[in-house]
Amino acid sequence: MSAITGIVGKSVTKGQLEEMLEKIRHRGPDHSIAMELPDGGAAAGELTLSPRSTSALAGKEPPIVLLDGEIYNPIPDGDSNVKFIRDLYQKEGKDCFSRLNGSFSCAVIDEGETILVRDAVGARPLIYCSENGFLYFASEAKSLLPHVNHVHELEPGFLFSTRDGIKNFDPYDPRVPDFETPDEAADILENLMVESVKKRMADGAVKGVSLSGGLDSSITAAIAKSVDPDIKLFSTTIKRYPSKDIKFAKLMADYLVLEHHIYEITDEDIISFIPEAIWFMETFDEDCVSGAIANFYTSKMISDYTRCILVGEGADELFGGYFRELKDVPDPDEKEKIAKKLVQIAYNTALRRLDRSWFANSVSYRTPFLDPEVVAFSNRIPMNLKVRYDEDQARDVEKWILREALKSWLPPEIADRPKLRFAGGTGVDDLMDELTAGTVTEEEFQKSPKTENGLALNSPKELHYYRLFREKFPQGFEELVVRWDPFK
Repeated sequence: MSAITGIVGKSVTKGQLEEMLEKIRHRGPDHSIAMELPDGGAAAGELTLSPRSTSALAGKEPPIVLLDGEIYNPIPDGDSNVKFIRDLYQKEGKDCFSRLNGSFSCAVIDEGETILVRDAVGARPLIYCSENGFLYFASEAKSLLPHVNHVHELEPGFLFSTRDGIKNFDPYDPRVPDFETPDEAADILENLMVESVKKRMADGAVKGVSLSGGLDSSITAAIAKSVDPDIKLFSTTIKRYPSKDIKFAKLMADYLVLEHHIYEITDEDIISFIPEAIWFMETFDEDCVSGAIANFYTSKMISDYTRCILVGEGADELFGGYFRELKDVPDPDEKEKIAKKLVQIAYNTALRRLDRSWFANSVSYRTPFLDPEVVAFSNRIPMNLKVRYDEDQARDVEKWILREALKSWLPPEIADRPKLRFAGGTGVDDLMDELTAGTVTEEEFQKSPKTENGLALNSPKELHYYRLFREKFPQGFEELVVRWDPFK
């Protein structure tokens, strides 16, 4: 399951929907359904990856349920995820969404009401526009071109109803154990991570792990090997400037004795991909564009081997990976508040980069660190266990509890390794300024330092990205561009 889209209103045609689906065909090129409801007042469709995928659409008459993502609730034998949701919705109405355990965006087209909902973390996107008696929605904003001139992104943990508007809902709240000592916390976290990986590999679809060489992806790879001894590893580096990460990725692959594929990103790759990055990412934010390039070429390489992989995304937000940003915050309560906000804002920064870059090459991703049980347990862990000063290393150790929990799965060089920014670790940051030099002069930038909506641009390079963005998207789509700033 990888993409959903729909139109609700008067005189809706299946042809309109098929045009919308075509713009996001990369999310599910293997199978599609475009269905017009019997009264002609709505049309809904799905795109899916691989013939093994079950349908992401349930119901031939209202309520019609569409799903992008995976549900991990116990489901009766023979039922699909969407049938499970449809049956639950018919019994419990909107309250059913609080019982869904998974990573998902979902739409329910019912008689007299359409509902859009997104899980509390929000790895899977959901874009919509409601105007002039019509509701348009899709997994990516480009699907809504040229029907609307502005769009909104449904925030994680929120529900939009054509009857009641936007409101948040109580997300699935799993029961996780308490602990009294750091050792107990580490043991619980290890067990939760192992179970999370097993859960995401249970259907046999996952055949690879994206391995950066950092702590998080190395943990994911090590646990994945315990489930599938033949799992493959995939990494990227910059050909001209081999990254700091790649030597650690090689070390981890050798440690696990697994098949390891490496793609070397060339200058030509980066230059040619910038316009595509902006199209797929639906943003001109320079950090997102830089991060997308390594992800894109990793997924492009992986697409020759599999359509489903595991990634290590989410650990930084949950376990203190961004402690440098919090170091100057003196109030412990404020520090905890900002740390929780890192998870809340990930959906339109790090997780957008993740989602759009992988699906650009028709590869689905699964995120063990974002399992609801892991997220819930991380919320119980105090900051002084997530970041601790280590006298032997003479530094603050980020993700301390995560390292303690999984160190037996890793070589010491990985377990003790400090965090690098993703684009910095892959080497992309070292080239971006050089390769975009001359596209916009400093004088041009000084004359146009803001977007049409008044968002300040960070550099001449970002003005170049913004101009490319505006060639593809109307001004009203600028709302999709959000800066990574946990202090707001």
